[in-house]
Amino acid sequence: MKKCMNCEKELEGRVGKKFCSSYCKSNYHYARRKDKEDSFFKTVDKKLKLNRRILKNYNRAGKATVRAEVLTKHGFDPNYFTHYWKNKNGVVYLFCYEFGFLSFRDAKGVKKFTLIKWQGHMAN
Repeated sequence: MKKCMNCEKELEGRVGKKFCSSYCKSNYHYARRKDKEDSFFKTVDKKLKLNRRILKNYNRAGKATVRAEVLTKHGFDPNYFTHYWKNKNGVVYLFCYEFGFLSFRDAKGVKKFTLIKWQGHMAN
């Protein structure tokens, strides 16, 4: 016997029936749609939280410089950030919540990140 796709109760009635009631049918489709909608949000949120955790871990003093390979090894993705701040010289720092970063290459061509923490004067 076939079972309801939502509650797995045994089905009675016509051959092609998939749900035991209109409630189960509605609940099943609502849950599937909700999972699809949330998947993008959950992915982005997860990446932002991971980025923040990594930046926090490597920036305990308020300002630091770290090789890009060190951060990316832990899963840091600079394409995910919450906002940006442009200093008076026009340099743009990207932020994951209160932890910011600036990508640059040193004199030897090694990619690095300058890490900073959000300060009150940056709000202006």
